[in-house]
Amino acid sequence: MIGIRDLLAKLAEGETLSRDDARDAFEQIMSGTADLAQMAAFIMALRVRGEVVDEIVGGADVLRSKAEQIHGPAGMIDTCGTGGDAHGTYNISTAAAFVAATGGVPVAKHGNRSVSSKSGSADVLMALGANLELDKAANEQSLKENNFAFLFAPAHHKAMRHVAPARASLKLRTIFNLLGPLANPALAKRQILGVFDRKWLHPMAEVLHKLGSEHVWVVHGADGLDEISTTSETYVVELKDGAIQEFVIKPEDFNISRSDMANLKGGDAEENAQAIRALVDNKPSAYRDIVSLNAGAALYVGGKAADVAEGYKLAVNLIETGAVKDTLTKWIAFTQQHSSEGKS
Repeated sequence: MIGIRDLLAKLAEGETLSRDDARDAFEQIMSGTADLAQMAAFIMALRVRGEVVDEIVGGADVLRSKAEQIHGPAGMIDTCGTGGDAHGTYNISTAAAFVAATGGVPVAKHGNRSVSSKSGSADVLMALGANLELDKAANEQSLKENNFAFLFAPAHHKAMRHVAPARASLKLRTIFNLLGPLANPALAKRQILGVFDRKWLHPMAEVLHKLGSEHVWVVHGADGLDEISTTSETYVVELKDGAIQEFVIKPEDFNISRSDMANLKGGDAEENAQAIRALVDNKPSAYRDIVSLNAGAALYVGGKAADVAEGYKLAVNLIETGAVKDTLTKWIAFTQQHSSEGKS
């Protein structure tokens, strides 16, 4: 293993790191053998020069290896994005995950508390009454019984505590914002991954290719959303069967009227929870439209729809019939029943 000082020297000379070099660096960071100054210097060196694919892959290798992994069915999907788009919308990918699960796609939803909005996926699910302190066995059981599990990042990535002080002191977007969606504890090979900047579309698709993903959509709205947008066109880079292609989709492609961003603005966890309750009660809104479209993409990537248009129609039907409400209600009850087990 190359020591962190030698790796910092490489970075200081403007060199990029190989996948193995990056693994060595992250191994020392995530095990706590690198000190705070070295961690901060490493993170900033990458940030200033710009992270490259192999550096991200090496970091993801280490995060995955140190995670408390869970086992689930084949074909699992995650809808975890980078966050950080600064729009403060309702929880879109979280709601879309329940629609996809209802449609038959096993969803291992990786998430955390808020980063840039007032309500992250964990915040809104707790406001809905869910207990997120489930152990590995309970989450594996939830995937079998509910086709859905929420994998709370702090519970599965305890090694992240070593780098937390460096990240907190920098208060900047860093490589760890990119690594979060790549470190799903269930190692889901299918994914809808929203990114905060268009420049990351191709690199993140290449990273996931190297990590062994099967089918992925990396997305960024022209309006800045790290979701498939209904207020603008969305840039998509698709990884499927080893091939990568880029294209643009528009709300009109799915007969969706363009929304105003103001109609998607969320609030605190309770306000966003109320929006999800209204959604599963099939109340018409711009939020229902954008969730249905993102769920449609998840149903396509998850293999339950021939294309996104078919997936969108299926998503709308699942919401209209109350099936999504049943999935959400059942999962929340499951988490409450397993509360004592999760805390033991």
